[in-house]
Amino acid sequence: MTAALDNRAAAALRKRRRGALGRSLRRHWQLYALLVLPVAYFVIFQYIPMANNVIAFKDYNVVQGIWGSPWAGLDHFERFFANPVALDLIRNTLMLSFYGFLAGFPIPIILALALNEVRARFFKRTVQMVTYAPHFISTVIVVSMLILIFSPRIGFMSDFLGFFGMNSNLLADPDAFRSVYVWSDVWQTAGYSAIIYMAALAGIDPSLYEAARLDGASRLRKIWHVDLPGIAPTVVVVMVLSVGNIMAVGFEKAFLLQNPLNLSTSEIIATYTYKIGLLSADFSLATAVGLFNSVINLILLLAVNTVSKRVTGNGLW
Repeated sequence: MTAALDNRAAAALRKRRRGALGRSLRRHWQLYALLVLPVAYFVIFQYIPMANNVIAFKDYNVVQGIWGSPWAGLDHFERFFANPVALDLIRNTLMLSFYGFLAGFPIPIILALALNEVRARFFKRTVQMVTYAPHFISTVIVVSMLILIFSPRIGFMSDFLGFFGMNSNLLADPDAFRSVYVWSDVWQTAGYSAIIYMAALAGIDPSLYEAARLDGASRLRKIWHVDLPGIAPTVVVVMVLSVGNIMAVGFEKAFLLQNPLNLSTSEIIATYTYKIGLLSADFSLATAVGLFNSVINLILLLAVNTVSKRVTGNGLW
């Protein structure tokens, strides 16, 4: 009897939900129509190609095609982990990613908080323009600038470092590669990344600032007790997304800054996949490495989101 009642209740609930969905579709059909093209884009160019990851489990060849190639199981994953360079690739990728995260994550927040305190409009807009502009410079141009700046013959930074007896050819130094990569990336992205925090700060209730002012709070106290709690949900979401992309280090800059002298630290999973897949035409191994990389990113994303939900109450879902 109880099971029958539960089934009827569940059926009634499903019917009500279908009715609510139908009413929402009729009432807001224009908004749903706007979703058609974005959803179609993701289905066609993002989800359907995922089926080709089966190449990682096959001995792929062009003649037989993806589905006609023989199965290889986990052979290509075993080949990768048996390769002596596998641990170096994973270590280089993780170190470069964590370095970039630790250096690049707090700076846009600090920049947004500082700009939010500036009252001189001309100065504020000038700083915004100067910090936003590098975002619109292509990676190729940025790398070209770095090569010229650190050139042993004509680079002014090389002359400056050489004057103090320091290593003047940083692009050839494996130990300096990560710092050059990360801090040039911070310079290029910090200003534009601060926009999202500026928008979050603009949404804070002005009455909170009035209450803090009446209580005699200093600027630092106001930032600590009003600004930071106000942007905390945004910070958590950005942090979860950033950690979820820990293994997805940008290929272009790492590849363009690479040379035989810094290869021990500049060779990461993305550049190795390119060389193995496109230059050596070992598509199965390259797909296996890329799939491993994506799975690690997914695990990190789920783990960080779960921890964030339990600790702060905020997350992506």
